Amino acid sequence: MNKICLTAAAVSAALMSTATFAESGVDFHGYMRAGVGISGENGANLSYEKAKVGRLGNENDVYGEIGLGKEVYNQNGKSFYVDSMLAVTSNGSNDWEGTGSTCEFESSNSTINCKDDLGVALRQFNVQAKGLFSGDKEAVLWAGKRYYQRHDIHISDFYYWDTSGAGAGVENLSLGAGKLSVAWLRDDSGDVNVNNFDVRYAGIGLWSDASLELGVNYAMVNETDAQKVGNNYNDGVMLTAEMTQGNFLGGFNKTVLQYGTEGFGEQMAGLGAGHYFNASSNDDAEGYRIINWGVIAPAKSWEIGHQLVYANTSFDNAKDHSIFSAVVRPMYKWDDSMKTIFEAGYYDEDKSGEDKSGSKFTIAQAWSAGDSFWARPEIRVYASYLSDYDNDNAFGAGNDTEYNVGIQAEAWW
Repeated sequence: MNKICLTAAAVSAALMSTATFAESGVDFHGYMRAGVGISGENGANLSYEKAKVGRLGNENDVYGEIGLGKEVYNQNGKSFYVDSMLAVTSNGSNDWEGTGSTCEFESSNSTINCKDDLGVALRQFNVQAKGLFSGDKEAVLWAGKRYYQRHDIHISDFYYWDTSGAGAGVENLSLGAGKLSVAWLRDDSGDVNVNNFDVRYAGIGLWSDASLELGVNYAMVNETDAQKVGNNYNDGVMLTAEMTQGNFLGGFNKTVLQYGTEGFGEQMAGLGAGHYFNASSNDDAEGYRIINWGVIAPAKSWEIGHQLVYANTSFDNAKDHSIFSAVVRPMYKWDDSMKTIFEAGYYDEDKSGEDKSGSKFTIAQAWSAGDSFWARPEIRVYASYLSDYDNDNAFGAGNDTEYNVGIQAEAWW
């Protein structure tokens, strides 16, 4: 009887909490992608250099972000908001994919191989407060773990300015013609403590529909006394300037210039985002990159996204690393929900004298919640052809080409 009462109480509490959740104004937000596909030689579909040749028809994972947030206080012009997010990832190969391990016996060498089915990560847990600064209602004081003012190119999933992590700061402070944001974020390099100091000044007006954002990142290594013995850790600097032209052929265009030293210098040609700083970089790395990307609508039925990236990193004790990438994604709209999408991408890379290059072409038929380039959810049927120009065995079994065929859903909300 006690067990029955406890069960009834638990069910009642769950129902009450669900009702409270629905009525209490909790924000539910997130992202997901998932699907099914096959490749010619590799069984399930595969992913090939998607940051360099484009992501459409070139992803083979299940990935999702589940976020819950709520304004917990709002009085006298002051507001406090609590935000949270978990991310999950898997290869989508089975029905039950849990955090435990799946083990298989390999008869060829009489070994047992185990792997985790599902990865779970804490991505955000923070408090954001507004109205604390007199006369500047949009300024935000924040602390915790969060996505911090991330800049990315959607068609390739390339994050070129992302210093997210645990930290604190003040953002959107009115200063002159623009907005100032200052943050201190933790960005450890293995066991070595690294602090990323992030300063940004955005909203600088240039000419009609054009604005400029400037940023400085300083990675300060804070090693222990024991770690100083026999090691040589170096701080690094990253400078960013991003010019945005709005109302450009029915869309927008962004041009980005970045320069980095040491661990940030490595990231220029490595297509890093400004975090995961390599504190042990001792080759005096120095690098830069030029990025141009955007989405335009040259005709009522067409929208086109593109990226152009050139990056170079030089080292004192190693050969240079350079990369060029070009991706274009034209989309034709049949009506307010059906569209045909094409994506072509090419990259050429020279890393320490090793040449790499490849391409991808994708055609997809898609149905989405609206006719915009950004309309989601979207369900797409795709076929992709992948080529590697420098590795005759890039896709296994002596193949330098491969194809993917599949169906994928993508959504953000």
